[in-house]
Amino acid sequence: MKKIVVTFILTFVLTSVMGQSKNFLDIPYLETSARVDTLVTPDKIYLNITIKEKDSKGKKSVEEQENKMAQSLKALGIDLDKQLVIKDLSSNFKKYFLRQKDILKSKQYSLELYDGQTAGKVMVALERLNIANAYLEKTEYSKMDELELELKSRAVKKAKKKAEALTAPLGQSVGAAIHILDTSTPYYPRYNQAPRMQMKTMEMDMAEAEPLDIGFEKIKVETSVNIKFALSE
Repeated sequence: MKKIVVTFILTFVLTSVMGQSKNFLDIPYLETSARVDTLVTPDKIYLNITIKEKDSKGKKSVEEQENKMAQSLKALGIDLDKQLVIKDLSSNFKKYFLRQKDILKSKQYSLELYDGQTAGKVMVALERLNIANAYLEKTEYSKMDELELELKSRAVKKAKKKAEALTAPLGQSVGAAIHILDTSTPYYPRYNQAPRMQMKTMEMDMAEAEPLDIGFEKIKVETSVNIKFALSE
């Protein structure tokens, strides 16, 4: 008896699915696709900064260099509590035991900035402190979610306009959308393609160095949709 009931249920489900597929195929429809893109200027810029004892003359301690860096960043109006985080703290204890050399510590930081001009000022300040190991880590756009939704809406409108342009000469009109597929590629933060490349100012007298208004590459954001519209006479 159970086998009969299960067989009946499966038959009913398959019949329903096939019926829905048939009904969908029986509806006259037009399939169109549209893509919309734009360029935005990143408003979140992350610099990776590493302080090493061996990088400074006289082997100044990491803490001493850190304090001087903090003072310079504060002078530029940077909120250290919100914008500067420690990523890694290490020391070469292993090399010390193997080679009996001095223990050298290092600290790695991530600094969040919001515009190219401030980034340029930071790079000059780091150069003046003889902290040369700094590079662009990644860039982001803070309102990406809102922008993507806006682009999706524009893509849907564009797809409908294409459908209307195709059906107008035939004397037909575009009805409701019976199937919408978002074919967009998810956005991911843009990481530096050459992470070990150091960002340095040109060789010059640091007393005459001017902060650079660094122009970061704009982020391309695009979205695409595929829509089936029902057609009516």
